[in-house]
Amino acid sequence: MFVSDLMPEQTKTVVLVVEDEPLILMDAMQTFEDAGFDVIDAFNVDHALVRLDERPDISAVFTDVDMPGRFNGVELARMVHDRRPDAVIIVTSGAVAVRRDDLPERSQFIPKPYRGEKVASLIAELLA
Repeated sequence: MFVSDLMPEQTKTVVLVVEDEPLILMDAMQTFEDAGFDVIDAFNVDHALVRLDERPDISAVFTDVDMPGRFNGVELARMVHDRRPDAVIIVTSGAVAVRRDDLPERSQFIPKPYRGEKVASLIAELLA
């Protein structure tokens, strides 16, 4: 028997990244993976809601504000909070500034351009 057989299996924190720009999505996903997170992607709010239903282990969401479809990232933040009040939500945009009052609890706004490492650290800090 190995020591590792006696230790509980550690699970990675799951982060859902919601971004419609493929290059920005890939960059954000790589940054979070490099920080040790398990990362899932979605390209709009409807897709993100499907992902939330599929993966009850998602504990953090990183979303852009402007996306195609019926809803934006601020609306997604509210929907995520309604479904998962313990989830951490980071909203970002380079086009608009989001006021703290427009976001639910456990949510923060980070303007673009952002440093991915800073966002990953913030998520880890908020989940601690």
